[in-house]
Amino acid sequence: MSKSAAVLCNDKESLKTLKTAFEKMGVEHTNCRSQQEALELVMTGRCSILIVDFELPGGPEAVRTANLLPLEQKPALIALEGRVWPGTGQAFQSGAGRILYRPLQLEPVLDALKSCAKAKKGNRRKAERHEIKTLVYLELPTGTLAGISIDIGEHGLALRAPEPVPMGANLAFRCVLPGSHVTVHGHADVIWTGDHGRAGLFFSKLAPAARKHLKHWMQKCNHPKKNDVRDLLPPADAHVEFAATE
Repeated sequence: MSKSAAVLCNDKESLKTLKTAFEKMGVEHTNCRSQQEALELVMTGRCSILIVDFELPGGPEAVRTANLLPLEQKPALIALEGRVWPGTGQAFQSGAGRILYRPLQLEPVLDALKSCAKAKKGNRRKAERHEIKTLVYLELPTGTLAGISIDIGEHGLALRAPEPVPMGANLAFRCVLPGSHVTVHGHADVIWTGDHGRAGLFFSKLAPAARKHLKHWMQKCNHPKKNDVRDLLPPADAHVEFAATE
């Protein structure tokens, strides 16, 4: 993972301090305009640090979603907050490893970046090899919910989200197939939901082009045919709720 940072923050003074710290540490950075842009930088391996203003809309969700990633793919997570309680507890519970308080001071920022670099080196040594995950976006009546894929097959997928996934039929979704630049759009039925935000989706509608891309990706990745329906099944340890049948 590259030595770079994705920053989700609109506060000009904070951005100035962060820029100075990045220059001193030799860290490239991208100022992101949205939660989606920040998460996509994380998922494509273009940042090793994610810095999020926890008071921005979508900030906590970005941290919680990134925290779902396997160890070797997870960036160091830093939350920015005003000196207001009880935000600190929420940031740590969401997965942030460090919290920096506004107005930012250069020395604490440098210390946090140095700690992140050491932690990433240790994580690379300890991490087992994991399949690379990808973002899955579900269009719910309440808005867009981002989750992390657990498995993807020809007929559906399983994912884990930072909040419970509601049962629903014919939900619009999109995801980038892992290890590619191909985005698959379609509709799916949520056929089971479980604890820790886990859910199984059955593809109810895929365009012919999307189906073709999916099959090509499965062949390229040597996805075993015998596991075509595995992605539709809940894990053995999950407490699940299945869609009602008539």
